[in-house]
Amino acid sequence: MKTTSTSLAFLLLVIASSSAAPNPSVSEYTAQGAPSHPKVQVAWNRYHRHSEATQILKDLAKTFPDLCRLTSLGKSFDGKEMWVLTVTNFKNGDPDKKTGMWIDGGIHANEVQATEVVLYTAWFLAESYGKSPFITRLLDQRTFYLMPMMSPDSRDAHFDEPNTTHSPRSGQRPVDDDLDGLVDEDKPDDIDGDGNIVTMRRRDPNGRYKPHPKYPEWLVEAEPDEKGEYTILGSEGIDNDGDGKVNEDGDGYYDPNRDWPWNWQPDYIQNGAYRYPFSILENRMVGDFILAHPNIAGNQSYHNTGGMILYGPGALDDSFQKSDVDLFKMIGTRGEKMLPGYKTMNIAKELYVVYGGEVDWLYAMLGMWPFTNELFTPFNLFRESKGGGFFANAEDLHRFDRFLLFGDGTVPWHEVDHPQYGRIEVGGFKKNWVRQPPSFLLEEECHRNMAFSFYHADQLPMVVVDSIASRDLGQGLIEVTAVISNARALPTHSAQDSAKKITPPDEVTLTGKDITVQASFWSTSPAFTDPHITRKNPGTALVDNVPGMGAVYVRWLVKGAGPFSVTVDSVKGGTAQLTK
Repeated sequence: MKTTSTSLAFLLLVIASSSAAPNPSVSEYTAQGAPSHPKVQVAWNRYHRHSEATQILKDLAKTFPDLCRLTSLGKSFDGKEMWVLTVTNFKNGDPDKKTGMWIDGGIHANEVQATEVVLYTAWFLAESYGKSPFITRLLDQRTFYLMPMMSPDSRDAHFDEPNTTHSPRSGQRPVDDDLDGLVDEDKPDDIDGDGNIVTMRRRDPNGRYKPHPKYPEWLVEAEPDEKGEYTILGSEGIDNDGDGKVNEDGDGYYDPNRDWPWNWQPDYIQNGAYRYPFSILENRMVGDFILAHPNIAGNQSYHNTGGMILYGPGALDDSFQKSDVDLFKMIGTRGEKMLPGYKTMNIAKELYVVYGGEVDWLYAMLGMWPFTNELFTPFNLFRESKGGGFFANAEDLHRFDRFLLFGDGTVPWHEVDHPQYGRIEVGGFKKNWVRQPPSFLLEEECHRNMAFSFYHADQLPMVVVDSIASRDLGQGLIEVTAVISNARALPTHSAQDSAKKITPPDEVTLTGKDITVQASFWSTSPAFTDPHITRKNPGTALVDNVPGMGAVYVRWLVKGAGPFSVTVDSVKGGTAQLTK
């Protein structure tokens, strides 16, 4: 059979077209849980420096101008922009009148996955609007204010300078930690130049440590009647200031999460406190932003590690009202289902006492609903329950490193020349393992915690005018009754907010053509058995609170036939209007 060159070319064109173009009648098969074909391409199985995170935020703001707006609160101590991305449907109402959710991460800079969760949340919101009915509704009704990096200076220092998995927790302002008149003069020293600060050991026939029988890279204490092989010399470093101590004056030290105004205590009581509340500039910028946005009703802060959903108080005081604590527990219990291995806990009673913590300030002084999640749980290593605590036990960490990381989480022991100790060995866990999820668990950690913050945000108050009814009382007087509901678990005012009168009352206003309002009152009962009378300006009833999953009833006595419009303006519960 002969084939002409023309027919052969046509045949090849048909084959190429059929292989390149998808069949329009066959729907794409995608993995659930993430936006397909995102406009902003980001790999969520890795960690991002400040410059990379900045580019992600700029790309989101440029690609989704109707959903994302990027603002810098100012510059950090080292001159890095303090970015906040506001995400909402800007075409659907005033963003600062919608109920707001503040989400932050990385106040402790070494807790690097905290930043990734906030970035992932911003990306997911923008990419999912118009595709996911839930996200679309959320951004139509809510405003998210997202700050990925509260301590950007030390985050980059963790990436680019020698550190352990735990450092630097502080910021970069120099502090004289050892009170010798010098600042930051005895930082860790990377003797072998690999970027990790590990452990130093020396062979010693009188030493008390030996290699673990299964995991020889792990040193364990010898039995009392057993001879050891090594002496542990401490963290990798040199006595730079000749005071007999190693690494005792590194970055900082102050703790950015001990700097907030509520229940602040000085350093001799609360280790890590700086000079006075809001003496850390980065915190002050955040505080000013939050104070300028009283619509913010909820907060999610991300830390690591340990798999905890934390609520206050951080200090042992009575600032957290019992009815509010019950609601924190309710939301946290739902979070435990979303976050396997996580546990809902009170900070002061079940973890440790924190004076001057962000959670306490947001709740006790601003009446918000704040949570702190400690990201990454030991449970997630082998899906086994091993009790509480921040970190997995050493055996599980070494087992995971061997069988799932293939040894990449550990610096093998090797000899180096130490200027003071002579010939020694260094080795141990790398700085990017222990506190941080490995690549294949990072995206899961981001998504699950984001889902919890979305549930929290969706349970924040949202006022609705359910109905308006009018009744002619005779002699030109009309009775108008409106039902104002809140179909969310959290009330428009927390019990703390109500007790301290932090946020103004919810305003319910009646308007209409040619009407005169004679009087108004409201009640939590449709029978108005306990009415609250409006003393001034009867056109606007000042409602103390619209309860979660509940309603209030507002009644006006007016002259004029209507129609009537009822508008609700709740600082933390949003706005709503109905005309009838």
